[in-house]
This record gives sequence, C-alpha cells and structure tokens, in this order.
Amino acid sequence: MTEIPQDLPIFERDVVRIVLRDAADRILLFHTHEITAPELGQWWELPGGGIDEGETYLETALRELREETGISISPEQVGAPTWRRTASFRHRDRRHLQHEVVVAVRLDRKGEAIDGAGRFDYEREDYFDYRWWPIADVVASSEQFYPRSLPQLLTRFLAGYEIDEPFELWS
Repeated sequence: MTEIPQDLPIFERDVVRIVLRDAADRILLFHTHEITAPELGQWWELPGGGIDEGETYLETALRELREETGISISPEQVGAPTWRRTASFRHRDRRHLQHEVVVAVRLDRKGEAIDGAGRFDYEREDYFDYRWWPIADVVASSEQFYPRSLPQLLTRFLAGYEIDEPFELWS
C-alpha cells in the first residue's frame, strides 16, 4: 500500500458510495471541489458517506441517498457491496482514510431534480452541481472523478464483477 502522508490529522472511517442508476441508464454524480484546497480543481463524485456506529452498509446507503438527494428507496433496490476500496484524501484540514464499499442502486424511473435540503453545511458548500451521466459518457470522459478509476471500473461493476481496488491516494 502507498504510504499515507502525515500532513494532517487522520480521520479514519468506513464509507458507502452509491452508483445510482436511473431507468434511462444514467448515473448520478455530484460536481464538487475542496474549498480549503482550490489547487485540487473540480471533480465528479459518487453520492455516499460515512457508516454511523451500529449501522449496516444498507442502512447507510438508504440514509445517505435521502440526505444528499432527497431520493427515498427501498432496501431491495440496493445491491451487494461488490466493489471494495481504501482511499485517502484531504478534506477540511483533515486527511481522510476511508474504507469504502460501493453499491449499485437502480431506480425504476428517470432521474430527476434532486433535493439537497438534508445535506450537512459542508456538503452544501462542496457540491455545487450534479448531473445524470449516461454510462458511456462516464466511461469515455477525461474529466476527473472520485473514485479516480470510475470510468475504467464502472462497466465491470454494473455487470456484477467483484472489484477489490488497490489503495488510492486521491489528494
């Protein structure tokens, strides 16, 4: 594993990321930036967040989608955590070390406008836009994503492959 920089206090947690796919085969991504590190630029990222104490990955996926997008889903719509990864990045003057699982969620309708009213204040500052991306556009894109490997791994993940991604030092 790559050495984790000792540049900031480390905040370690377990996280669920969600590939939310609509009936038109598009996935939801947030356009974001890190206001304390403008040199990182902007990127597109999967919805998701930290697993609270006593929560399962499934409960976290349901809660995070509701908080970040206003979209409520049933537990049956959440796929198994078949993509596993560990990543580190700078955020708000801390170094995050995240053990992440990625799950697929399929909507039975076309993706619509989202409601971010349930977001934390820092999420309202960080997420300045969103887009429902056609899968082929993500795969072909040269834009920056979190996870960085999303364009390369998305098709395999949605096809049901198990993915154990190497450690990613994102920033």
